[in-house]
Amino acid sequence: MSRIGRKPIEIPDGVTITQVDSKITVEGPKGTLSRDIPKEVEVSVDKGTIVVNRLSEDKKGRSLHGLVRTLVSNMVAGVSKGFEKSLEIVGVGYRGELDGAVLRLLVGYSQPAEYKIPEGISIKVDRQVNLTVAGIDKELVGKVAAEIRNVKRPEPYKGKGIRYAGEKVRRKVGKSAGA
Repeated sequence: MSRIGRKPIEIPDGVTITQVDSKITVEGPKGTLSRDIPKEVEVSVDKGTIVVNRLSEDKKGRSLHGLVRTLVSNMVAGVSKGFEKSLEIVGVGYRGELDGAVLRLLVGYSQPAEYKIPEGISIKVDRQVNLTVAGIDKELVGKVAAEIRNVKRPEPYKGKGIRYAGEKVRRKVGKSAGA
């Protein structure tokens, strides 16, 4: 039995769950999320909790048990509290700025790199070097943060680039003067 899959999910106040066939919809103060549930697992809602049970004991059913529970739990947390990831821009002259629904990054290229912000995501720029990506869908927040980081990944010699807040960049030793 999956240790994660068998844990019930508490439904906070203000969050409603509706289930139609194999689609579950979670609605809360921050928005609405919906997802299709695979046929190998069953989601039941009763008395302020959600329980995920598997219908088959084959390998696919066992692997989907914990996954579906975590996905539903993330949906409940997203519509009630939301998710955010922080990024730092490191480097002399490197900065980011918002222009409507476009994030413009000046990170050492000849032209500013532009990133179109998808719907459902909000980005805050603090002091031009700290970015905060926020939204209700944990998967989309992580994807957007990873795409912004990939515009200019932190390089190992000087550490310049875009990194997650608190990320440690392994530094390499540069050339030494030949003797």
